[in-house]
Amino acid sequence: MARTLDRKNLKYTGKKQPQPGEKDPQTGQILYPYLPSQKLVEAVNLAIALERPLLLKGEPGCGKTKLARAVAYELGLPYEAWYIKSTSRAKDGLYTYDAVGRLRDAQLAAAKIDEEATAKAKDADAYVEWGPLGRAFDNEQKTVLLIDEIDKADIDFPNDLLLELDEKRFEVTEVKQNSPIKKIQAQETPIVFITSNDEKDLPDAFLRRCLFHYVKFPERQQLVEIVKAHFAFSQVEVVNAIIDRFLELREQMRRDKGEAGKKVSTSELMDWVRILKDHPDDEILTKLKTELLYPGVLLKSWDDYRRYGEQSISNTEA
Repeated sequence: MARTLDRKNLKYTGKKQPQPGEKDPQTGQILYPYLPSQKLVEAVNLAIALERPLLLKGEPGCGKTKLARAVAYELGLPYEAWYIKSTSRAKDGLYTYDAVGRLRDAQLAAAKIDEEATAKAKDADAYVEWGPLGRAFDNEQKTVLLIDEIDKADIDFPNDLLLELDEKRFEVTEVKQNSPIKKIQAQETPIVFITSNDEKDLPDAFLRRCLFHYVKFPERQQLVEIVKAHFAFSQVEVVNAIIDRFLELREQMRRDKGEAGKKVSTSELMDWVRILKDHPDDEILTKLKTELLYPGVLLKSWDDYRRYGEQSISNTEA
């Protein structure tokens, strides 16, 4: 019997953070703190209460993808991730059916070569493998599901998920009518997070079924808190100097490229700090006054590297 959760008591606060070095029990990967804004916390709890997917937009590298894992960690729920590619089909997230494998086993059975294949070929259910959404529906425990970068897929992809997101059910067409896995109804409605980088517009019918939140780039103090949560520096001045230099670069890129242009992100900031922390604090403070240390970590195009990475601080301010 499925365990029923009280939605009124299921609240995300953003305050429960993993301990240094703590690993995800599902993947074995090290977990890192995630510091959401209060408005983002509110959006997550609305999605939980209304049982609607939360569509997250924002510039690349602003932390959209990591939110789902942070919610799963705090609430102690299973986590599933579906990373969308240009070739992804909606059905892949529900299940895949190994028709080639069944044909092979049927041929072995006909030739009486493999008794195990003979038994398996008679059971169409044995060739069904659940995808991330299928596993979330099949799990008796409420699951946090990430559908990452949905705008990478074909324009019809979101519309192909309307029934599943609305009614939390789907059918496995390849199995018999009396199969126990013919019709799958979600035992617990998943908490669904969907990210988009606005590479293409999403259909209105799909948007209507979602809640929406735009993840804004963090303010200066929030960036300071994020860096301090991830890394230990003996001097607060070092963190301030790193953030100030990062924001100077970001503002210069905004002036040159406009709001829509690619700018350095929080993801690149984390990589940059990870490199800088291995240097003495005094060295960081001294060098950041005159140069952009390790520009290749922050700048991802040749034009950006020539414009911002090869200039001294005095030249960029002139």
